[in-house]
Amino acid sequence: MPAPSNPQPYGPPRGGIPDGLPAPGRFAHLHPDDGACLMEAASLLATGRFTDSPPGTHPVLAGLARAVNDAVSDTARQALWPLAADLADADPADRAYGPLLVATVVDAARRVQPASRRLKRHSTACHQRARRLAHARPPKTAARIADLLWWRGPGRRHLEHSLRVLLTAPDADQRLSQLLHDAVAQARHTTSPAVTGAAPRTTLPRSP
Repeated sequence: MPAPSNPQPYGPPRGGIPDGLPAPGRFAHLHPDDGACLMEAASLLATGRFTDSPPGTHPVLAGLARAVNDAVSDTARQALWPLAADLADADPADRAYGPLLVATVVDAARRVQPASRRLKRHSTACHQRARRLAHARPPKTAARIADLLWWRGPGRRHLEHSLRVLLTAPDADQRLSQLLHDAVAQARHTTSPAVTGAAPRTTLPRSP
């Protein structure tokens, strides 16, 4: 997305709502005057640039945020708007974070369609990958490329299919909004080291 010609200084959140942001809307936008999706708002807060893929947000979390933003109702989207400030700086270094987040969404979809074999396969694959990477060393170039390829391939497909299932639920807005709130809280927790200086760790839930 192109940056606005005269970026405005978007300030920190005031009373839980980011101050001075464009109006929330679905999909991507060419300019803040046309509105913004949740990730475009996060980018404005983080860098002043207008893009839906800011560098301070984990790509899997950004993908979930974009999808939820586009799927929920106008009322639910407005309620999600305060998350922009936290999304602006939510990038866990743990390589297990991406597959674990996708697994969380898949498992949420399984509660809507518990008999789905496809969702069960997706869940197993994501949890297995997360476990393999849970204690991996900090990624070098080859590992980063492998993680990106997984996300752009099977990871994204698993996420998108699960979101389509979740949209069939009568309370889809509530389910999707809660998923994103929980994902952002987990990402912020694992992005910021504890006061003791211990490295943050990703907690892997058991597969259903």
